[in-house]
Amino acid sequence: MSSKRAHPAPTPPAPSNRAVEHLQTLDDRLRWLATWTIHNANHNRESRDGLKVGGHQASCASMTTILAALYFHALRPADRVAVKPHASPVFHAAQYLMGRQTRDQLERFRAFGGAQSYPSRTKDKDDVDFSTGSVGLGVAVTAFAALAQDYLKAHGWLSPDREGRMVATLGDAELDEGNIYECLIEAYKHDIRNVWWIVDYNRQSLDATTADRMFDRFDDIFETAGWRVVTLKWGKGQERAFARPGGQHVKAWIEACSNAEYAALTYQGGAAWRERLTADIGMKPGVRALLESFDDAALHELMIGLGGHCMETLIEAFEAASQDDRPTMFIAYTVKGFGLPLQGHKDNHAGLMTPSQTEAVRDAMGVPAGEEWAPFAGLPEDAAEELKAFIASRPFAQDVQRRFEAPVIPVPARGEFPAPEGHEQSTQQAFGRILLDLAKSGAPLADRIVTTSPDVTVSTNLGGFVNQRGLFRRRESPDVFREAKIPSPQRWAGGGAGQHIELGIAEHNLFLNLAALGLAGPLWGERLIPIGTVYDPFISRGLDALNYACYQDARFMLVATPSGLTLGPEGGAHQSIYTPLIGIGQPGLTYFEPAFVDELSEVMRWSFEHMQAPDGGSVYLRLTTRTLTQPERTDEAWRDAALKGAYWLKAPKPGSEAALVFCGAVAPEVLEAAEQLAEDIDGLGVLNVVSPGLLHRDWMDARRSRWTGGAKRMSHAEALLRDLSPTAGLVTVVDGSPATLSWVGGVLGQRVSALGLDAFGQVGDLPDLYRRYRLDAEAIVDAAADLFLD
Repeated sequence: MSSKRAHPAPTPPAPSNRAVEHLQTLDDRLRWLATWTIHNANHNRESRDGLKVGGHQASCASMTTILAALYFHALRPADRVAVKPHASPVFHAAQYLMGRQTRDQLERFRAFGGAQSYPSRTKDKDDVDFSTGSVGLGVAVTAFAALAQDYLKAHGWLSPDREGRMVATLGDAELDEGNIYECLIEAYKHDIRNVWWIVDYNRQSLDATTADRMFDRFDDIFETAGWRVVTLKWGKGQERAFARPGGQHVKAWIEACSNAEYAALTYQGGAAWRERLTADIGMKPGVRALLESFDDAALHELMIGLGGHCMETLIEAFEAASQDDRPTMFIAYTVKGFGLPLQGHKDNHAGLMTPSQTEAVRDAMGVPAGEEWAPFAGLPEDAAEELKAFIASRPFAQDVQRRFEAPVIPVPARGEFPAPEGHEQSTQQAFGRILLDLAKSGAPLADRIVTTSPDVTVSTNLGGFVNQRGLFRRRESPDVFREAKIPSPQRWAGGGAGQHIELGIAEHNLFLNLAALGLAGPLWGERLIPIGTVYDPFISRGLDALNYACYQDARFMLVATPSGLTLGPEGGAHQSIYTPLIGIGQPGLTYFEPAFVDELSEVMRWSFEHMQAPDGGSVYLRLTTRTLTQPERTDEAWRDAALKGAYWLKAPKPGSEAALVFCGAVAPEVLEAAEQLAEDIDGLGVLNVVSPGLLHRDWMDARRSRWTGGAKRMSHAEALLRDLSPTAGLVTVVDGSPATLSWVGGVLGQRVSALGLDAFGQVGDLPDLYRRYRLDAEAIVDAAADLFLD
């Protein structure tokens, strides 16, 4: 239970005693409603599958005072909150008391269509700002949301009444997550403001009690990163007791008590506290008399009355920190399971109270049987009305719009959208040229684009855009090299008007930044068009955060390049293999792998519209550094087909028995093989799959519609492959996992020979690597022979 120091800001006037009483009552209401919501889900509701429902009653109980102080006192409507995942029932209870949540949703907690296990922007029906659940990510995203808010403000797009504080409540075990500290470093670089992180420091995780020595480290780490650290260890009742004779000895004893020992005594109760304190320090002056002045119940209440359960302590701390915009970490000491029979028990994380225990808690809180769901059950009518009026007066309870529909940013029409010309180009190079042309165009779209990258800005071809539009900095930063007349192609001055946010090498931060920027529309009513670039193999480094961003329905474009074995001399660890499968499988993300530059231009134009559509989503472009000869187009028919996922680059003869199906950088090998096979296979087709993800999703949607009695339609994949014979064979080729395209054979039951990577690559040039890993024209011809000549 040791602590080092506290760093409070000057304390403003305290709220009235009556207001504190109301907040304490709301604390009790939240604890009861959260407890009952979980109990109902596990004991009262019919279980049809026999699975435990769960719900973390102990984790909720340690948070109720903190959330009561936040939602019914400290928060303003423009503030945004990421709620500790396991405190979801407490959050829903607070929304219920404010009239923003229904009893039906609470009764169906963790059931289909009901309140979610963890707060969800997209699935919950009440007012969730940030989805939480993947531990640590909901905390870190608040820092990037503060950065996004700074960006909007610096560009003159943030309405003053929509500027708020980004708040995260978290369990102390979440501080073990590495992304917290990656985020902390980036937050320091960008000098973020208006962030509060409030730690429910109950010193218990799922498996164990927290190491005693960790408090000092948290304090040091955050202070070093420029945060104010406010430690809320003692409640007012404890402070009064410590001021009495013998009190300093009791305080010193608690300070020296291990977290595990403190938890065990908390579970055992007042008699155990008395016995232990008497044995350890009863001989010290004033201690015995101090202990005897409390009965067992009062002594127990004193010993667990920590700062995180003291409304006055929390209110003073929040009020003090509200006087400025410095990022602040509150370490609020709490008891896991506070006020419940399982408080302090080392197994209480997933523990559930029995029906008899729940009845005892209900009776102790004065809730009549049969009125468990009533918001103010057991209160006298006048007291209930006064409490309702108090809630209605709270700033966060006001009827103020908190979700916004941002205006659509117009996208240049086909023919006006940049399409770089050149006989030989790579898609990575063309991506940079498209952004540069947009930056120079002065189109409204260009002004709303914000790019970001984890220290690979130059090598992913963002340099031209940054030269044109500048780095975003809260403070002006000149290009020192340019001012010194040192030659460099990069001319990067920074300031509030800049449109590129440069990050360090931490892919989690990239995706969290994209998540925050991609939520600018619904959070602040001002749409941004975020584009993040990363090396394709390193998507996996931030995959959890990418999934988190998509789950929130954040809208962004992820450009991953270079990709695959085609990276060549960089070597095996840098040659991505299964990233196409991530693109296909990730909900909320549409994956494209264009081979040619005009395809890329068409895809980017479509993507900017898709990112803004009500039923749209985010986009993943897998690009390459390989320079390809661009095709000579004879018509424009391919464009619409490409945006459905694929088109015939070389149309087959009707009823043809064979086709080569490919995507991306392997186009030259596929076309060479097609020429070699033309004499032996009459009418061979070449299918260019621009988006394996879109093509697969459309096929599954069409099938699903048939299975569920919906409208019957033919998918784009079916329409394309019907040009072939039902007995046709397909050779699929991709610089990635062969599973990326092998599924195409299942569309109409045609035979498949799939080429791709299923092993780590190695250094080398493309002829050697393609030959070794069977991606060259010879391998494609061999695969065709295996299908057609066997």
